[in-house]
Amino acid sequence: MDIDLSGKTALITGASRGIGAAGARALASAGANVVLAARSAGDIEALAAEIGDAARAVTCDVADYAAVERAVGVAVEAFGGLDILVNNAGTIEPISRLEDSDPAAWGAAVDVNVKGVYHGMRAAYAPMVGSGVVVNISSGAATGVLEGWAHYCAGKAGVLALTKAGHLEWGARGIRVVGLSPGTVATDMQVAIKGSGINRVSTLDWDVHIPPEWVGTAIAWLCTDAARHHDGGDFSLKTDEGRAELGLPGVG
Repeated sequence: MDIDLSGKTALITGASRGIGAAGARALASAGANVVLAARSAGDIEALAAEIGDAARAVTCDVADYAAVERAVGVAVEAFGGLDILVNNAGTIEPISRLEDSDPAAWGAAVDVNVKGVYHGMRAAYAPMVGSGVVVNISSGAATGVLEGWAHYCAGKAGVLALTKAGHLEWGARGIRVVGLSPGTVATDMQVAIKGSGINRVSTLDWDVHIPPEWVGTAIAWLCTDAARHHDGGDFSLKTDEGRAELGLPGVG
């Protein structure tokens, strides 16, 4: 797609691999400056070097609000502002049935999957007032519960609520908030799901998962005015209609 985000600056959480890295590359290819945030410094530093002068890497645990504030500060200091926030950081582990779950691990997952998105939105609000876009990576798990995924489903339901709340409260202040539900994607998360052997997703063959580059394209497109009709909801890559908007192959 011909997407032009020249002069824009984006902060992407969970940018070290998978959807986050693909999103960073797509945004940079569209002309945006990108700030790569993740816990693994080596991976994001390598990606920043690959992208070049338009990229910065910042070590960040989204469960820590102060760390997210610092990442926003890096964007503002390096590039003069912040126009796009991609809340991508998330975890599917530990996969387990409710009765077998570890309360501490459950809480840690919620800290990343829900509080991490809130932290990003809260920290990015001030520099984005007037002209900003928040893309929250969602999931069909927000509305469809799967065995062993209670923590993940509850978290993505919370993300969907945050998307709706952001749209309601910030739309009139010039900040667009939109969700992206990509379906199953060929990333390390699918390796963990396959290994769990729990629920039908773990039985899927690798070749049914879409490439993360498709999701990267969707992230970049959602930041354009052409995607405004999806604001406040979850744009889905699991439908023929959604893929057609991006010029991608249908579900088949």
